Amino acid sequence: MYPKMIELQGLTSEEAEKLLQKHGLNTIPEEKHNPWILFFSKFWDPVPWMLEITIVLEIFLKKFEEAWIIGALILANAFLSFLQESKAKNALRLLRQKLDIQTRVLRDGKWKLIPAQELVPQDVIRLRMGDFVPADANVLEGHILVDQSMITGESLPIEPRIGDSLYAGSIIKNGEAYVKISLTGKNTFFGKTAEILRTTKTPSHLQQTIFSIVKYLAIFDSVLILFAFLYSFYQGIPLSDMIPFSLLLLVASVPAALPATYTLSTALGSMDLAKEGVLVTRLSAIEEAAAMDVLCVDKTGTITQNSLQISALHAFSPYSKEALLNLAAMACEEATQDPLDLAILKASSNKSMKKIEFIPFDPMKKYSGAIIQDQDQKLSVFKGAFSALCKMIDDKQNYSKEIESLSADGSRVLGVIVGAQNKFHLAGLIAFQDPPRETSKSAIQEIQGLKIKTIMVTGDGLTTAKSIADKVGIGSRAIIKDEIRSKKILETDVIAEVFPEDKFHIIQQLQNEGRISGMTGDGVNDAPALKKAEVGIAVSNATDVAKAAASLVLTNPGLVDIIKAVKSSRQIYQRMLTYTINKIVKTLEISILLSLGLILFNDFIISQILIVLLLFTNDFVTMSIATDKVSFSQMPDQWNIKQLMLIGSLFATFILVFSFFVLFTGSQLLHLSIQEIRTLIFLTLVFTGQATIYLVRERKHFWHSMPSSWMLICSGIDIVIVSIFAIQGLLMTPIDPYLILGLFSTVIIYFFFLDFLKVWLIKKFSFINSI
Repeated sequence: MYPKMIELQGLTSEEAEKLLQKHGLNTIPEEKHNPWILFFSKFWDPVPWMLEITIVLEIFLKKFEEAWIIGALILANAFLSFLQESKAKNALRLLRQKLDIQTRVLRDGKWKLIPAQELVPQDVIRLRMGDFVPADANVLEGHILVDQSMITGESLPIEPRIGDSLYAGSIIKNGEAYVKISLTGKNTFFGKTAEILRTTKTPSHLQQTIFSIVKYLAIFDSVLILFAFLYSFYQGIPLSDMIPFSLLLLVASVPAALPATYTLSTALGSMDLAKEGVLVTRLSAIEEAAAMDVLCVDKTGTITQNSLQISALHAFSPYSKEALLNLAAMACEEATQDPLDLAILKASSNKSMKKIEFIPFDPMKKYSGAIIQDQDQKLSVFKGAFSALCKMIDDKQNYSKEIESLSADGSRVLGVIVGAQNKFHLAGLIAFQDPPRETSKSAIQEIQGLKIKTIMVTGDGLTTAKSIADKVGIGSRAIIKDEIRSKKILETDVIAEVFPEDKFHIIQQLQNEGRISGMTGDGVNDAPALKKAEVGIAVSNATDVAKAAASLVLTNPGLVDIIKAVKSSRQIYQRMLTYTINKIVKTLEISILLSLGLILFNDFIISQILIVLLLFTNDFVTMSIATDKVSFSQMPDQWNIKQLMLIGSLFATFILVFSFFVLFTGSQLLHLSIQEIRTLIFLTLVFTGQATIYLVRERKHFWHSMPSSWMLICSGIDIVIVSIFAIQGLLMTPIDPYLILGLFSTVIIYFFFLDFLKVWLIKKFSFINSI
């Protein structure tokens, strides 16, 4: 095929230069991220703001030690988050690399090689086997097979006709063609995908949750502070003493270690998932996977094997099914790596026929063939689209009934003809299908058992989609993409005839309905949907761009690893739930105990330095919760702040009763000094804080499941160290060791009682068990 210069009119150099000035280079602008800005952005969120305000107040009051401790906590959280997330944002760089190629272009009436970045709209270029398509273009002349798997993720090549569009990033698998560039750079499909990736934001619910908890606690503390100030004004307590007290309540209400604990927990979870074949590129996805209640699953390569197999054979007399396969195999060539050819060659067992000459597949004729020697006769055999082969056979019989029967389940049907001297007859029909993976049905059943609505999203027709969905147990309610607007997505099981770019709008609609959505994908144009979804999942055969946009990347084929990710995420949620309830309980306990203690004793019942020490013994030590051994729930986990506050208040009430009992015993029965009472109250807060963790971590009796070794070790070290401090008088007034032992024993006995009360309450009130 040679160009006809009259038909193919390229640009002149002057025209190309003007268009280059107008449209710019054929490149995708790369968004550069300053690592320092990324790092400092970790300090710009509601929780860090509150901690930073606290640091300013501490410095203003010259409480430098307390300010340093809180600052170190913020820094540790920022550092952990930065390390885990900085390596995952490379999608635009991958897109940009795909355009770094040389292209044959018609300029000034001559063919020349130029860098692809210099191409402009209206340029005429020549594409041949092995070439990357450097920009969006329309076919002018020629016949080609185009691999769009980098764009769509679909393995089968397409055969564009004259005037059809080609996308930048596609690969020419066979043939040659002349095309005219239509769009370049950021205006191409690639470029638009890159822009969507840059601007798409994934909603995160963790910061909203933390801020809601802090809001409730801060409002409660503000009321206590107001009453405390009124009381201090009435009693004549100096303002210089009340400001530190108010500051202590503020520090107590902020879950200072929660971000760090969450980051540590998700980081450890991501390491465990990596061992299971799931790579985490965005830590927030672990939290979101626990709450995910809808999963949109791609069919090809995820539910199915992405490997065509023969699903049915229909041989016509005098040929058997085995003979039909052997004839078809003669018209195949393993070197082409065509999926249809490979499926036939795998199924055939030809021993008698000999191939003399192979005739490669012709995109224009839509068939391949061979000249063969079968015993003592030389024959020609052709395999391809029946619509093309039927023109060559002598028998004009209507085979539409057989073809419809074979394609009823969505199978692709090819014909095989054989003959000599241009006289051919139909040997048979072969149906192909991409079958489901062996693990797909059981995996989908398990996902549905976790109460996650599973929707199959596919570009295939409705018939094929319903057939596969029925085989794997997804359901039979199916719609096509055009019906999405008029029907609720959650009321269907299958969405067919979907283009990859439609997935973005499906996710958007689910999020507008308040759903936490997951989406699987593998192609470049799946990337925006993967970025938009709370849980974007790139499957094992995904393109690099899809993997970069996703928050989870599977390294093993199929859906099984998604189940592992969901279970692991729900376990992490349970750990964070333990920390959160414990924090609510301790905040309410400390705030009320300090406020009422001030009124009862007309003095502070715990020193400021002991409150700071309590940050370590409670918040820092309870970070070991990130390693706890917990079970996963059978329902999606979502934060219910009001119920959490209610449950926390309930437990705090019972623990406050105990704390005031200790306070009354120390002051009225043991006649301890105010300094000794401060030590006693400090130990009470530490001991009850550790006991609360084991009380709330298990819905059944606390001994029903064994906590992690790190939790037990940290709790033991915490209790031993504060006890030694109290005996030796380090940072506090010393008290009798027997008093410490008695307090510890009383805490254990009381929490045994609370544990039985907890189990009874859970049975009595179902909302507690639902948390």
